[in-house]
Amino acid sequence: MAKAKTVYVCSNCGYSSPRFLGRCPNCGEWNTLVEEKVQPESAQSRSRITIDGNKTKPTRISDIHSEDTPRVQTKMPELNRVLGGGIVPGSLILIGGDPGIGKSTLLLQVSGQLNQTGGTVLYVSGEESANQIKMRAERLDVTGDQFYIYPETDMASIRATIETMKPDYVIIDSVQTMMEPDVTSAIGSVAQIREVTAELMQIGKSNNITIFIVGHVTKGGAIAGPKILEHMVDTVLYFEGDLHHAYRILRSVKNRFGSTNELGIFEMQNGGLYEVSNPSEMFLEERLKDATGSAIVVSMEGTRPILVEIQALVTPTVFGNAQRTASDLNRNRVSLLMAVLEKRANLMLQNQDAYLKAAGGVKLDEPAIDLAISMSIASSYRDKGTRPTDAFVGEVGLTGEIRRVNRIEERVAEARKLGFKRIFVPKNNLQGWTPPKGIQVIGVATLVESLKLALD
Repeated sequence: MAKAKTVYVCSNCGYSSPRFLGRCPNCGEWNTLVEEKVQPESAQSRSRITIDGNKTKPTRISDIHSEDTPRVQTKMPELNRVLGGGIVPGSLILIGGDPGIGKSTLLLQVSGQLNQTGGTVLYVSGEESANQIKMRAERLDVTGDQFYIYPETDMASIRATIETMKPDYVIIDSVQTMMEPDVTSAIGSVAQIREVTAELMQIGKSNNITIFIVGHVTKGGAIAGPKILEHMVDTVLYFEGDLHHAYRILRSVKNRFGSTNELGIFEMQNGGLYEVSNPSEMFLEERLKDATGSAIVVSMEGTRPILVEIQALVTPTVFGNAQRTASDLNRNRVSLLMAVLEKRANLMLQNQDAYLKAAGGVKLDEPAIDLAISMSIASSYRDKGTRPTDAFVGEVGLTGEIRRVNRIEERVAEARKLGFKRIFVPKNNLQGWTPPKGIQVIGVATLVESLKLALD
């Protein structure tokens, strides 16, 4: 039997080194290399074998009959949207989020819904007992004849149970608590997480079983464990939100079967998570009508247009250097736009502190929000508010021009649906389509022209 050797593996990127290093040469992080014992190749190698004992083999592509496997629809349209239209059978879905944000609650509700559609669900929990999960299920009114709870952490027992039950869906809560018997390192280590995920992928792909995996996150908000964990799965979802507020955002950052950057909005209540069907109205419901430093942008999150209020507070600085603070916005983008406003629109902002945020907690990071950020800064600086029924869409260039953005028709339609009377868009976006009735679409070519029409 070959002797197991020791290597040092970076917990951030998965880089391995034969000796200890203070700094990872691959990702540059300090103190991330941990000692791991590597098993011989014979112990780690495993081929894809189905539950029925059939081994995969090479097949001509012309001999493969592509069957359009229908996606499984849950009773949560928001979740279906984030997944790209529903659950793809045989896929691996990784869900990460802060402790207590609602990951287990979401998957427990989804498990009950999948069981109602005729599927067999195996909920594997390494953190809670069966009685604890039952208490939460009663509170959420989740039940089912083919819904099984299995408190276990040993992957050998879990695989044997899956081979016996042959479920349609498996929930792993969480991957950091699972243990691979062939790996001698501690539970939750890089080697354990890598091997557990590899075995789950082999089970899911070989037997067409959909597997949901819950992952813990680090202080920086990234999923704990090696980065290869996110590369191995098909879909990566982040469950975001503030523990002091009831709203939760489910965001897709990787999806092999749909678009990325999709998001779904949920509200946490005593009976579980409930969908927010109109998130734009939620983001705008507390906006003051006559407030200065406020502008509405129509942002695209995946395939969904969302109206978000961008707030700015510009005030004379009391320090030598003016401060630039941004919440849920890119600070470098804010500094760039303030430089453009000062150079092209003659706004003296170099001695002004600026504080900006996107109301509602949604993170915005697309070029189309530039015009709304600029309007909110100018509104606060001039102490003159924009119209409550105005919206702004456009990218701002360094020369002060307003550049075209994508999917302008959907943005305008969403603003019209929520009762906005005017929307400022890039002038070049007016070509090739007819604006709808009920909203005035104003094409602007420069930042100066936008400020004159909206604030003068």
